[in-house]
Amino acid sequence: MRRPDALALILVATAAQADPVVPQFTPVPMAEHIYGGGWEHYVGGGLAVFDCNGDALPELFAAGGENPAQLFLNTTGADGTLSFVPDTPEVLAVTAVTGAYPLDIDGDGTLDLAVMRAGPDLLLQGEGACQFAPFTDLGFQSGDHWSTGFSATWEAGNTLPTLAFGTYVDRADPQGPFGTCDDTLLYRPTDARYGAPAALSPGYCALSVLFSDWNRRGRADLRLSNDRHYYVRGGQEQMWAMEDTPRLYTEAEGWKPYALWGMGIASRDINGDGLADVYLTSMGDQKFQLRNPAVPGPVWEDVTYSYGTTAHRPYAGGDGRPSTGWHAAFGDVNNDGRDDIFVTKGNVEQMPDAAQKDPNNLMLQQGDGRFVEVGAEAGIASLARGRGGALVDLNRDGFLDMAVVNRRAPLEVWQNAGMTGGNWLLLRLRGEGANRDAIGAFVEVTAGDRTQVREVTIGGGHAGGDLGDLHFGLGTAETVDLRVIWPGGQVDDWSGITPDQRLTLTPGQHPSP
Repeated sequence: MRRPDALALILVATAAQADPVVPQFTPVPMAEHIYGGGWEHYVGGGLAVFDCNGDALPELFAAGGENPAQLFLNTTGADGTLSFVPDTPEVLAVTAVTGAYPLDIDGDGTLDLAVMRAGPDLLLQGEGACQFAPFTDLGFQSGDHWSTGFSATWEAGNTLPTLAFGTYVDRADPQGPFGTCDDTLLYRPTDARYGAPAALSPGYCALSVLFSDWNRRGRADLRLSNDRHYYVRGGQEQMWAMEDTPRLYTEAEGWKPYALWGMGIASRDINGDGLADVYLTSMGDQKFQLRNPAVPGPVWEDVTYSYGTTAHRPYAGGDGRPSTGWHAAFGDVNNDGRDDIFVTKGNVEQMPDAAQKDPNNLMLQQGDGRFVEVGAEAGIASLARGRGGALVDLNRDGFLDMAVVNRRAPLEVWQNAGMTGGNWLLLRLRGEGANRDAIGAFVEVTAGDRTQVREVTIGGGHAGGDLGDLHFGLGTAETVDLRVIWPGGQVDDWSGITPDQRLTLTPGQHPSP
Protein backbone atom coordinates (compact mmCIF):
# COMPACT_ATOMS: atom_id res chain seq x y z
CA MET A 1 0.00 0.00 0.00
CA ARG A 2 1.28 3.49 -0.81
CA ARG A 3 2.49 5.42 2.27
CA PRO A 4 3.24 9.12 1.60
CA ASP A 5 6.38 10.27 3.38
CA ALA A 6 5.66 13.38 5.48
CA LEU A 7 9.17 14.80 5.19
CA ALA A 8 9.17 14.29 1.41
CA LEU A 9 5.80 16.05 1.24
CA ILE A 10 7.20 19.12 3.02
CA LEU A 11 10.38 19.20 0.96
CA VAL A 12 8.61 18.78 -2.38
CA ALA A 13 6.09 21.47 -1.50
CA THR A 14 8.91 23.85 -0.57
CA ALA A 15 10.86 23.08 -3.75
CA ALA A 16 7.77 23.72 -5.84
CA GLN A 17 7.81 27.39 -4.76
CA ALA A 18 11.46 27.97 -5.63
CA ASP A 19 12.72 29.40 -8.92
CA PRO A 20 14.13 26.70 -11.19
CA VAL A 21 17.89 26.20 -11.13
CA VAL A 22 19.42 26.54 -14.60
CA PRO A 23 21.52 23.48 -15.55
CA GLN A 24 24.83 23.89 -17.31
CA PHE A 25 25.70 21.94 -20.46
CA THR A 26 29.16 21.50 -21.95
CA PRO A 27 29.92 20.49 -25.58
CA VAL A 28 31.20 16.95 -26.12
CA PRO A 29 33.91 16.50 -28.79
CA MET A 30 32.48 14.39 -31.62
CA ALA A 31 33.73 12.96 -34.89
CA GLU A 32 32.06 14.83 -37.72
CA HIS A 33 28.63 13.76 -38.87
CA ILE A 34 26.42 15.92 -41.10
CA TYR A 35 22.86 15.40 -42.26
CA GLY A 36 22.99 16.64 -45.86
CA GLY A 37 21.24 16.51 -49.17
CA GLY A 38 18.77 18.34 -51.37
CA TRP A 39 15.02 18.71 -51.24
CA GLU A 40 14.43 15.08 -50.15
CA HIS A 41 16.34 15.82 -46.95
CA TYR A 42 14.95 19.21 -45.99
CA VAL A 43 12.97 17.28 -43.37
CA GLY A 44 14.17 14.28 -41.36
CA GLY A 45 17.59 14.08 -39.79
CA GLY A 46 16.53 11.86 -36.92
CA LEU A 47 18.55 10.33 -34.08
CA ALA A 48 18.00 6.89 -32.51
CA VAL A 49 19.36 6.48 -28.97
CA PHE A 50 19.64 2.97 -27.50
CA ASP A 51 22.07 0.53 -25.91
CA CYS A 52 23.13 -1.96 -28.60
CA ASN A 53 26.01 -3.72 -26.80
CA GLY A 54 24.57 -4.36 -23.34
CA ASP A 55 26.86 -2.09 -21.30
CA ALA A 56 23.94 0.11 -20.13
CA LEU A 57 25.37 3.14 -21.99
CA PRO A 58 23.23 4.27 -24.95
CA GLU A 59 24.66 4.63 -28.44
CA LEU A 60 23.71 7.23 -31.06
CA PHE A 61 22.57 6.27 -34.56
CA ALA A 62 22.32 9.41 -36.70
CA ALA A 63 20.61 9.80 -40.07
CA GLY A 64 22.84 11.21 -42.80
CA GLY A 65 20.54 12.00 -45.73
CA GLU A 66 22.78 11.99 -48.81
CA ASN A 67 25.68 11.08 -46.49
CA PRO A 68 25.98 7.63 -44.90
CA ALA A 69 24.20 7.18 -41.58
CA GLN A 70 26.58 6.66 -38.65
CA LEU A 71 26.58 4.70 -35.40
CA PHE A 72 28.48 6.27 -32.51
CA LEU A 73 29.49 3.86 -29.75
CA ASN A 74 29.26 5.23 -26.22
CA THR A 75 32.76 4.89 -24.76
CA THR A 76 32.18 6.92 -21.61
CA GLY A 77 34.60 5.90 -18.87
CA ALA A 78 34.36 5.55 -15.11
CA ASP A 79 34.72 9.30 -14.54
CA GLY A 80 31.45 9.91 -16.40
CA THR A 81 32.87 12.24 -19.06
CA LEU A 82 30.87 11.59 -22.21
CA SER A 83 32.80 10.02 -25.08
CA PHE A 84 31.65 8.60 -28.41
CA VAL A 85 33.52 6.98 -31.30
CA PRO A 86 32.08 6.24 -34.76
CA ASP A 87 31.91 2.51 -35.47
CA THR A 88 29.29 1.88 -38.13
CA PRO A 89 28.66 -1.63 -39.47
CA GLU A 90 28.16 -1.78 -43.21
CA VAL A 91 24.45 -2.53 -42.99
CA LEU A 92 23.90 0.77 -41.15
CA ALA A 93 26.21 2.89 -43.31
CA VAL A 94 23.53 3.50 -45.92
CA THR A 95 22.45 6.71 -47.61
CA ALA A 96 19.00 8.28 -47.98
CA VAL A 97 18.29 7.65 -44.27
CA THR A 98 15.89 10.22 -42.83
CA GLY A 99 15.65 8.76 -39.35
CA ALA A 100 15.39 5.66 -37.15
CA TYR A 101 13.75 4.27 -34.03
CA PRO A 102 14.94 1.43 -31.76
CA LEU A 103 12.49 -1.39 -31.06
CA ASP A 104 12.70 -5.05 -30.05
CA ILE A 105 10.62 -6.28 -32.97
CA ASP A 106 11.16 -10.03 -32.54
CA GLY A 107 11.06 -10.07 -28.72
CA ASP A 108 14.49 -11.67 -28.27
CA GLY A 109 15.74 -9.08 -25.77
CA THR A 110 18.06 -7.34 -28.25
CA LEU A 111 16.97 -4.04 -29.74
CA ASP A 112 16.39 -3.82 -33.47
CA LEU A 113 16.04 -0.76 -35.71
CA ALA A 114 13.27 0.62 -37.88
CA VAL A 115 15.10 2.78 -40.41
CA MET A 116 13.20 5.38 -42.45
CA ARG A 117 14.47 6.49 -45.82
CA ALA A 118 13.74 8.55 -48.89
CA GLY A 119 13.45 5.16 -50.54
CA PRO A 120 12.61 1.68 -49.19
CA ASP A 121 12.42 1.54 -45.38
CA LEU A 122 14.40 -1.10 -43.48
CA LEU A 123 13.76 -3.35 -40.49
CA LEU A 124 17.13 -4.45 -39.14
CA GLN A 125 17.58 -7.22 -36.59
CA GLY A 126 19.91 -6.58 -33.67
CA GLU A 127 22.45 -9.39 -33.31
CA GLY A 128 24.24 -8.06 -30.22
CA ALA A 129 27.56 -6.23 -30.02
CA CYS A 130 26.00 -3.44 -32.13
CA GLN A 131 25.75 -5.67 -35.20
CA PHE A 132 22.64 -5.77 -37.39
CA ALA A 133 21.25 -7.68 -40.35
CA PRO A 134 18.06 -7.42 -42.42
CA PHE A 135 15.17 -9.50 -41.10
CA THR A 136 14.51 -12.40 -43.43
CA ASP A 137 11.39 -13.99 -41.95
CA LEU A 138 8.95 -11.16 -41.13
CA GLY A 139 7.47 -10.63 -44.59
CA PHE A 140 8.06 -6.88 -44.32
CA GLN A 141 8.29 -5.13 -47.67
CA SER A 142 8.59 -1.42 -48.25
CA GLY A 143 7.88 0.60 -51.33
CA ASP A 144 10.01 3.45 -52.62
CA HIS A 145 8.47 6.30 -50.68
CA TRP A 146 9.62 9.20 -48.49
CA SER A 147 9.24 8.22 -44.82
CA THR A 148 9.39 10.92 -42.16
CA GLY A 149 7.58 9.52 -39.10
CA PHE A 150 7.34 6.22 -37.21
CA SER A 151 5.65 4.68 -34.22
CA ALA A 152 4.93 1.18 -32.92
CA THR A 153 2.66 -0.54 -30.45
CA TRP A 154 1.60 -4.07 -29.51
CA GLU A 155 -2.04 -4.80 -30.17
CA ALA A 156 -3.81 -7.52 -28.22
CA GLY A 157 -2.91 -11.06 -29.19
CA ASN A 158 0.02 -10.21 -31.48
CA THR A 159 3.60 -11.35 -31.09
CA LEU A 160 4.83 -8.67 -33.49
CA PRO A 161 4.29 -4.94 -33.06
CA THR A 162 1.96 -2.90 -35.21
CA LEU A 163 4.06 -0.41 -37.18
CA ALA A 164 3.09 2.99 -38.57
CA PHE A 165 5.24 4.85 -41.10
CA GLY A 166 4.35 8.46 -41.80
CA THR A 167 5.12 9.30 -45.42
CA TYR A 168 5.59 12.74 -46.87
CA VAL A 169 5.29 14.02 -50.44
CA ASP A 170 4.80 11.71 -53.43
CA ARG A 171 8.06 12.40 -55.25
CA ALA A 172 6.81 10.65 -58.42
CA ASP A 173 3.78 12.91 -58.89
CA PRO A 174 4.54 15.34 -61.76
CA GLN A 175 1.98 17.78 -60.33
CA GLY A 176 3.89 18.00 -57.02
CA PRO A 177 5.16 18.74 -54.59
CA PHE A 178 2.28 20.89 -53.30
CA GLY A 179 -0.90 18.95 -52.72
CA THR A 180 0.73 15.55 -53.25
CA CYS A 181 0.92 14.23 -49.71
CA ASP A 182 1.25 10.46 -49.35
CA ASP A 183 -0.76 8.38 -46.89
CA THR A 184 0.40 6.99 -43.58
CA LEU A 185 1.20 3.26 -43.88
CA LEU A 186 -0.03 0.82 -41.23
CA TYR A 187 1.54 -2.64 -40.89
CA ARG A 188 -0.63 -4.93 -38.77
CA PRO A 189 0.87 -8.42 -38.39
CA THR A 190 -1.03 -11.60 -39.17
CA ASP A 191 0.28 -14.99 -38.00
CA ALA A 192 3.63 -13.45 -36.98
CA ARG A 193 4.25 -11.90 -40.39
CA TYR A 194 3.65 -8.59 -42.08
CA GLY A 195 1.67 -8.33 -45.26
CA ALA A 196 1.09 -5.32 -47.45
CA PRO A 197 0.44 -2.16 -45.44
CA ALA A 198 -2.94 -0.50 -45.16
CA ALA A 199 -3.03 3.12 -46.28
CA LEU A 200 -4.54 5.51 -43.75
CA SER A 201 -6.17 7.99 -46.09
CA PRO A 202 -6.43 10.92 -46.42
CA GLY A 203 -2.77 11.54 -45.68
CA TYR A 204 -1.45 15.03 -45.10
CA CYS A 205 2.35 14.68 -45.07
CA ALA A 206 2.93 13.29 -41.57
CA LEU A 207 6.23 14.41 -40.06
CA SER A 208 5.60 12.89 -36.64
CA VAL A 209 3.64 9.79 -35.63
CA LEU A 210 2.80 8.52 -32.14
CA PHE A 211 0.81 5.60 -30.75
CA SER A 212 -0.52 6.52 -27.30
CA ASP A 213 -3.16 5.16 -24.92
CA TRP A 214 -4.34 8.74 -24.41
CA ASN A 215 -7.38 7.88 -22.28
CA ARG A 216 -5.76 4.95 -20.42
CA ARG A 217 -8.36 2.44 -21.54
CA GLY A 218 -5.95 -0.18 -22.83
CA ARG A 219 -5.76 0.72 -26.52
CA ALA A 220 -3.18 2.93 -28.21
CA ASP A 221 -4.53 5.23 -30.91
CA LEU A 222 -2.42 6.89 -33.58
CA ARG A 223 -1.74 10.62 -33.53
CA LEU A 224 -0.25 12.35 -36.61
CA SER A 225 1.32 15.78 -36.91
CA ASN A 226 1.15 16.98 -40.52
CA ASP A 227 3.05 19.58 -42.54
CA ARG A 228 0.62 22.20 -43.86
CA HIS A 229 3.28 23.51 -46.22
CA TYR A 230 2.65 20.62 -48.63
CA TYR A 231 -0.94 19.62 -48.05
CA VAL A 232 -1.79 23.29 -48.72
CA ARG A 233 -5.49 23.23 -47.85
CA GLY A 234 -8.17 20.99 -46.42
CA GLY A 235 -5.83 19.05 -44.13
CA GLN A 236 -5.28 19.08 -40.39
CA GLU A 237 -3.70 17.26 -37.49
CA GLN A 238 -5.16 13.75 -37.20
CA MET A 239 -5.84 10.99 -34.69
CA TRP A 240 -6.89 7.54 -35.80
CA ALA A 241 -8.97 5.30 -33.55
CA MET A 242 -7.26 1.91 -33.81
CA GLU A 243 -10.38 -0.18 -34.21
CA ASP A 244 -10.55 -3.31 -36.36
CA THR A 245 -10.87 -0.86 -39.23
CA PRO A 246 -9.04 2.33 -38.20
CA ARG A 247 -11.06 5.53 -38.45
CA LEU A 248 -10.43 9.20 -37.81
CA TYR A 249 -11.80 10.80 -34.66
CA THR A 250 -14.37 13.46 -35.45
CA GLU A 251 -15.37 16.85 -34.12
CA ALA A 252 -18.55 15.24 -32.80
CA GLU A 253 -16.32 13.18 -30.48
CA GLY A 254 -14.43 16.28 -29.35
CA TRP A 255 -11.46 16.27 -31.72
CA LYS A 256 -10.52 19.86 -32.50
CA PRO A 257 -9.13 20.47 -35.98
CA TYR A 258 -5.72 22.15 -36.08
CA ALA A 259 -3.78 23.01 -39.21
CA LEU A 260 -0.07 23.32 -38.41
CA TRP A 261 3.24 23.13 -40.14
CA GLY A 262 3.52 20.11 -37.88
CA MET A 263 7.04 18.77 -37.28
CA GLY A 264 7.17 16.86 -33.98
CA ILE A 265 5.10 15.47 -31.11
CA ALA A 266 6.06 15.18 -27.44
CA SER A 267 3.69 13.57 -24.94
CA ARG A 268 3.80 13.67 -21.13
CA ASP A 269 1.50 14.25 -18.16
CA ILE A 270 2.61 17.75 -17.16
CA ASN A 271 -0.13 18.94 -14.81
CA GLY A 272 -0.35 15.83 -12.64
CA ASP A 273 -3.83 14.61 -13.59
CA GLY A 274 -2.50 11.29 -14.92
CA LEU A 275 -3.38 12.06 -18.56
CA ALA A 276 -0.96 12.79 -21.39
CA ASP A 277 -0.57 16.39 -22.52
CA VAL A 278 1.15 17.23 -25.82
CA TYR A 279 3.67 19.66 -27.24
CA LEU A 280 3.55 20.11 -31.02
CA THR A 281 6.36 21.81 -32.92
CA SER A 282 5.68 23.94 -35.96
CA MET A 283 6.84 26.87 -38.05
CA GLY A 284 5.99 29.94 -36.02
CA ASP A 285 4.53 29.30 -32.59
CA GLN A 286 4.63 25.85 -31.02
CA LYS A 287 1.49 24.34 -29.48
CA PHE A 288 1.25 23.19 -25.84
CA GLN A 289 -2.06 21.47 -25.16
CA LEU A 290 -3.46 19.99 -21.94
CA ARG A 291 -5.78 17.01 -22.05
CA ASN A 292 -9.23 17.92 -20.76
CA PRO A 293 -10.08 15.30 -18.09
CA ALA A 294 -13.69 16.45 -17.80
CA VAL A 295 -14.72 14.96 -21.15
CA PRO A 296 -14.40 11.38 -22.42
CA GLY A 297 -13.42 12.32 -25.96
CA PRO A 298 -10.01 13.26 -27.40
CA VAL A 299 -10.01 16.90 -26.30
CA TRP A 300 -6.82 18.88 -25.73
CA GLU A 301 -7.05 22.57 -24.78
CA ASP A 302 -4.46 25.01 -26.11
CA VAL A 303 -2.58 26.72 -23.25
CA THR A 304 0.47 27.80 -25.22
CA TYR A 305 0.44 31.49 -24.33
CA SER A 306 -0.73 31.17 -20.73
CA TYR A 307 2.10 28.69 -20.02
CA GLY A 308 4.78 30.69 -21.84
CA THR A 309 5.69 27.93 -24.30
CA THR A 310 5.19 29.60 -27.68
CA ALA A 311 8.94 29.66 -28.49
CA HIS A 312 7.83 31.51 -31.60
CA ARG A 313 10.87 33.75 -32.17
CA PRO A 314 14.60 33.29 -31.54
CA TYR A 315 15.87 34.43 -28.14
CA ALA A 316 19.46 34.78 -29.42
CA GLY A 317 21.25 35.33 -32.73
CA GLY A 318 19.68 38.66 -33.65
CA ASP A 319 17.09 37.28 -36.10
CA GLY A 320 13.56 38.37 -35.21
CA ARG A 321 11.67 36.33 -37.79
CA PRO A 322 9.48 33.37 -36.71
CA SER A 323 11.16 30.18 -35.49
CA THR A 324 10.92 26.69 -36.96
CA GLY A 325 10.60 23.90 -34.39
CA TRP A 326 11.44 20.24 -35.10
CA HIS A 327 12.17 17.63 -32.41
CA ALA A 328 10.51 18.13 -29.01
CA ALA A 329 11.04 16.27 -25.75
CA PHE A 330 9.85 16.57 -22.17
CA GLY A 331 12.35 15.86 -19.40
CA ASP A 332 13.50 17.13 -16.02
CA VAL A 333 16.90 18.65 -16.84
CA ASN A 334 17.56 20.03 -13.36
CA ASN A 335 16.01 17.19 -11.32
CA ASP A 336 13.66 19.50 -9.41
CA GLY A 337 10.67 17.20 -9.93
CA ARG A 338 9.15 19.26 -12.75
CA ASP A 339 9.38 18.33 -16.43
CA ASP A 340 10.95 20.85 -18.80
CA ILE A 341 10.75 21.19 -22.61
CA PHE A 342 13.57 20.82 -25.14
CA VAL A 343 13.03 21.80 -28.80
CA THR A 344 15.47 21.68 -31.71
CA LYS A 345 15.22 24.64 -34.10
CA GLY A 346 16.38 25.50 -37.61
CA ASN A 347 15.28 26.96 -40.92
CA VAL A 348 14.04 24.39 -43.44
CA GLU A 349 16.65 25.64 -45.91
CA GLN A 350 16.44 29.27 -47.03
CA MET A 351 12.83 30.15 -46.25
CA PRO A 352 12.84 33.96 -46.26
CA ASP A 353 9.94 34.42 -43.85
CA ALA A 354 11.56 32.27 -41.14
CA ALA A 355 14.59 32.91 -38.94
CA GLN A 356 17.95 31.78 -40.30
CA LYS A 357 19.62 32.03 -36.88
CA ASP A 358 17.30 30.00 -34.69
CA PRO A 359 18.72 28.53 -31.46
CA ASN A 360 17.38 25.39 -29.77
CA ASN A 361 14.99 25.96 -26.87
CA LEU A 362 15.28 24.81 -23.28
CA MET A 363 12.23 25.89 -21.28
CA LEU A 364 12.30 25.24 -17.54
CA GLN A 365 9.07 24.65 -15.68
CA GLN A 366 8.59 26.96 -12.73
CA GLY A 367 6.74 26.34 -9.50
CA ASP A 368 3.55 27.89 -10.88
CA GLY A 369 3.58 25.55 -13.91
CA ARG A 370 4.66 28.22 -16.40
CA PHE A 371 7.87 27.89 -18.39
CA VAL A 372 10.87 30.19 -18.84
CA GLU A 373 13.49 30.10 -21.61
CA VAL A 374 17.07 29.37 -20.43
CA GLY A 375 18.76 28.03 -23.59
CA ALA A 376 21.44 30.74 -23.65
CA GLU A 377 22.21 30.48 -19.94
CA ALA A 378 22.36 26.68 -20.15
CA GLY A 379 24.85 26.73 -23.04
CA ILE A 380 22.82 25.00 -25.76
CA ALA A 381 21.95 28.00 -27.98
CA SER A 382 23.44 26.58 -31.17
CA LEU A 383 22.62 28.48 -34.36
CA ALA A 384 23.02 25.43 -36.63
CA ARG A 385 19.92 24.12 -38.43
CA GLY A 386 18.68 21.59 -35.88
CA ARG A 387 16.57 18.60 -36.88
CA GLY A 388 16.34 15.38 -34.83
CA GLY A 389 17.41 15.35 -31.21
CA ALA A 390 17.50 13.52 -27.91
CA LEU A 391 17.10 14.40 -24.24
CA VAL A 392 18.56 11.31 -22.57
CA ASP A 393 20.91 10.47 -19.68
CA LEU A 394 23.82 9.33 -21.83
CA ASN A 395 26.27 8.46 -19.03
CA ARG A 396 23.75 7.14 -16.48
CA ASP A 397 24.69 9.70 -13.81
CA GLY A 398 21.07 10.72 -13.22
CA PHE A 399 21.19 13.94 -15.28
CA LEU A 400 19.73 14.37 -18.77
CA ASP A 401 22.13 15.18 -21.60
CA MET A 402 21.35 16.45 -25.12
CA ALA A 403 22.17 15.60 -28.71
CA VAL A 404 21.09 17.27 -31.96
CA VAL A 405 21.47 16.23 -35.61
CA ASN A 406 21.97 19.33 -37.75
CA ARG A 407 21.29 19.92 -41.42
CA ARG A 408 24.46 20.86 -43.31
CA ALA A 409 26.31 21.20 -39.98
CA PRO A 410 27.95 18.74 -37.56
CA LEU A 411 26.11 16.63 -35.00
CA GLU A 412 26.24 18.24 -31.54
CA VAL A 413 26.20 16.60 -28.10
CA TRP A 414 26.10 18.38 -24.73
CA GLN A 415 26.79 16.88 -21.30
CA ASN A 416 24.75 18.00 -18.32
CA ALA A 417 27.26 19.10 -15.70
CA GLY A 418 24.96 17.83 -12.94
CA MET A 419 25.48 20.87 -10.76
CA THR A 420 21.82 21.53 -10.00
CA GLY A 421 21.53 18.77 -7.42
CA GLY A 422 18.19 17.06 -7.13
CA ASN A 423 17.45 13.39 -6.65
CA TRP A 424 16.53 11.06 -9.49
CA LEU A 425 15.61 7.57 -10.64
CA LEU A 426 16.46 5.59 -13.75
CA LEU A 427 13.95 2.80 -14.40
CA ARG A 428 14.27 0.02 -16.97
CA LEU A 429 11.19 -2.07 -17.73
CA ARG A 430 11.45 -5.74 -18.66
CA GLY A 431 8.12 -7.04 -19.88
CA GLU A 432 7.05 -10.63 -20.39
CA GLY A 433 6.36 -12.26 -23.73
CA ALA A 434 6.95 -10.60 -27.07
CA ASN A 435 6.71 -7.00 -25.83
CA ARG A 436 10.00 -7.09 -23.93
CA ASP A 437 10.29 -3.35 -23.38
CA ALA A 438 6.71 -3.03 -22.15
CA ILE A 439 5.61 -0.55 -24.78
CA GLY A 440 2.28 0.79 -23.56
CA ALA A 441 3.02 0.45 -19.84
CA PHE A 442 2.40 3.30 -17.40
CA VAL A 443 4.90 4.01 -14.62
CA GLU A 444 3.77 6.02 -11.60
CA VAL A 445 6.26 7.56 -9.17
CA THR A 446 4.92 9.34 -6.09
CA ALA A 447 6.89 11.79 -3.96
CA GLY A 448 4.82 13.41 -1.25
CA ASP A 449 1.50 14.54 -2.69
CA ARG A 450 2.61 14.50 -6.34
CA THR A 451 2.61 11.56 -8.72
CA GLN A 452 4.56 11.59 -11.97
CA VAL A 453 3.05 9.38 -14.69
CA ARG A 454 5.07 8.11 -17.64
CA GLU A 455 3.69 6.15 -20.59
CA VAL A 456 6.24 3.95 -22.34
CA THR A 457 6.01 4.75 -26.05
CA ILE A 458 8.15 4.52 -29.16
CA GLY A 459 7.57 7.18 -31.77
CA GLY A 460 6.89 10.91 -31.82
CA GLY A 461 9.68 13.45 -31.79
CA HIS A 462 11.03 14.24 -35.24
CA ALA A 463 12.33 11.25 -37.20
CA GLY A 464 13.97 9.58 -34.21
CA GLY A 465 13.59 8.55 -30.59
CA ASP A 466 15.11 6.70 -27.66
CA LEU A 467 14.30 3.44 -25.89
CA GLY A 468 15.86 2.45 -22.61
CA ASP A 469 15.90 3.89 -19.10
CA LEU A 470 13.08 6.18 -17.97
CA HIS A 471 14.42 9.21 -16.09
CA PHE A 472 12.55 10.81 -13.20
CA GLY A 473 13.71 13.98 -11.45
CA LEU A 474 12.64 13.96 -7.80
CA GLY A 475 13.79 17.24 -6.26
CA THR A 476 14.59 16.83 -2.57
CA ALA A 477 12.35 13.81 -1.96
CA GLU A 478 14.21 11.22 0.11
CA THR A 479 11.80 8.35 -0.46
CA VAL A 480 9.32 7.61 -3.23
CA ASP A 481 6.69 5.02 -4.04
CA LEU A 482 6.39 3.52 -7.49
CA ARG A 483 4.30 1.03 -9.40
CA VAL A 484 3.79 -0.13 -12.98
CA ILE A 485 0.56 -0.74 -14.88
CA TRP A 486 1.79 -3.25 -17.44
CA PRO A 487 0.44 -3.77 -20.97
CA GLY A 488 -2.57 -6.02 -20.64
CA GLY A 489 -3.63 -4.38 -17.38
CA GLN A 490 -1.59 -6.08 -14.63
CA VAL A 491 -1.07 -3.58 -11.80
CA ASP A 492 1.91 -4.01 -9.49
CA ASP A 493 1.78 -3.19 -5.80
CA TRP A 494 3.37 0.06 -4.67
CA SER A 495 7.05 -0.26 -3.75
CA GLY A 496 8.82 2.19 -1.48
CA ILE A 497 12.37 2.95 -2.62
CA THR A 498 15.12 5.49 -2.15
CA PRO A 499 16.21 7.74 -5.06
CA ASP A 500 19.54 8.07 -6.89
CA GLN A 501 19.71 4.56 -8.31
CA ARG A 502 19.08 2.64 -11.51
CA LEU A 503 16.49 -0.10 -11.16
CA THR A 504 14.97 -2.83 -13.32
CA LEU A 505 11.23 -3.43 -13.08
CA THR A 506 9.59 -6.75 -13.97
CA PRO A 507 5.91 -7.73 -13.55
CA GLY A 508 5.01 -8.71 -10.00
CA GLN A 509 8.56 -8.26 -8.68
CA HIS A 510 10.12 -5.72 -6.33
CA PRO A 511 12.41 -3.28 -8.22
CA SER A 512 15.98 -4.56 -8.41
CA PRO A 513 19.33 -2.99 -9.38
